[in-house]
Amino acid sequence: MSEPVQHPDFSVPYRGDPAILTLADWLGDVVAPADFPAVDLRWRNDQAAASVGLADLSEEAWTAHFGRFAPLPGNLPHPLALRYHGHQFRVYNPEIGDGRGFLFAQMRDGRGRLMDLGTKGSGTTPWSRSGDGRLTLKGAVREILATEMLEALGVNTSKTFSVIETGEKLWRGDEPSPTRSAVLVRLSHSHIRIGTFQRLLALEDADAMAALIDYCLAQFSAPPPPDDAPARGEPAVRLMHAVVERMADLAASYMVAGFVHGVLNTDNMNVTGESFDYGPWRWLPEWDPGFTAAYFDHAGLYAFGRQPEALHWNCGQLAVALRLHAETAPLVAALERFGPLYMDAVARRWCWRLGVVPQGIEEDTQLVAGCEAQMRAGAAQPDAFFFAHRGARGLPEAFKHYQPVGDTHPYWSDEAPQSLLIEEVEAIWAAIDERDDWGPLHAKVGALRRMGEAHGPAPAPAGHA
Repeated sequence: MSEPVQHPDFSVPYRGDPAILTLADWLGDVVAPADFPAVDLRWRNDQAAASVGLADLSEEAWTAHFGRFAPLPGNLPHPLALRYHGHQFRVYNPEIGDGRGFLFAQMRDGRGRLMDLGTKGSGTTPWSRSGDGRLTLKGAVREILATEMLEALGVNTSKTFSVIETGEKLWRGDEPSPTRSAVLVRLSHSHIRIGTFQRLLALEDADAMAALIDYCLAQFSAPPPPDDAPARGEPAVRLMHAVVERMADLAASYMVAGFVHGVLNTDNMNVTGESFDYGPWRWLPEWDPGFTAAYFDHAGLYAFGRQPEALHWNCGQLAVALRLHAETAPLVAALERFGPLYMDAVARRWCWRLGVVPQGIEEDTQLVAGCEAQMRAGAAQPDAFFFAHRGARGLPEAFKHYQPVGDTHPYWSDEAPQSLLIEEVEAIWAAIDERDDWGPLHAKVGALRRMGEAHGPAPAPAGHA
């Protein structure tokens, strides 16, 4: 079952490029995928597939590659379950890695970027511990919705590439069981985590870390550090600056989207600044910094308003790891850029979502504060607030000088904006669970993509393409 028909405006030849094989001996374990009793195609993202030359696959070939995991031509001969450590709710855990997923393939997109196809729910690995290596179909549906909504709101996110129902019945403590099972494939710019570096620090493997730094710098392009940055030419320092820039922008994008990821552990932090691995996520029902998505986050460590702090803390753990190859001072200098970069990104993205022309960081920061105060006072749902005040309509007199960007897309004339609150998510899942009705999901994805077209691309940080 494919996504709603949308004709991509670009398509590229398939170019397999398993660059990770240069690191594979110590980065991952060769694993075999689960042999599922069924492979029923439920979601096929042809728009994402076109970007890496795979949109022309027949349904038979698609299920063979993304349900049975037959290798793609010129690609990884066997899946790799990646090894990493990580801080999970600030507690260091050296016993983790890809426990229900693996890296399946790598290829180049139309911009020449190295892209990964990674899995979720593809079977057990050496890192599964007591888990069954599976994914519920509801979890897969939720990931489709999260990635589509985030992309529409300008967040740098993985794309849900494929969902195949696998015919198993799973028992879970957090949803009615037995429940349906699925295997998901995501398209990402990388699966290298902060936790990947933490593992190499714990092993004191300086040679492997040097190779990983070089791989990241070669594959994940970024502007050079500022001219006055100390030791700016050292590879570890260059990487630190790049990750700080990306994480600051990611944190800002979450806040402007009103999104709560829920589990911002260092093993969930991609060094490209690309958001991925969606579990207990939520969108805000109203502007509340204390809103928490994960029922098990009892202390509110990853509450909405604490997400920038969490990403900054995670960057600090990368700095600790990179001390294996750099002095402390230049790494700290890079880390200290996070705050100003974050504030700049919030202002830039806020103006973009509000549909006004930026006036400068000081004025734009005051605009953000004024809007936040107005949302709190009125208990406003953020999507509704941005939609109602698009072009600065109805804002206090102090912000009347902001000029609207001039919207022409018919979305802005709709009666109400798109949002993705938990009640709608549950209703979409109920239609699938109770009647096998995928229509509401496809309709929602179409509506979210239309919203994304109306917003247009999010503004990039200065110096970034």
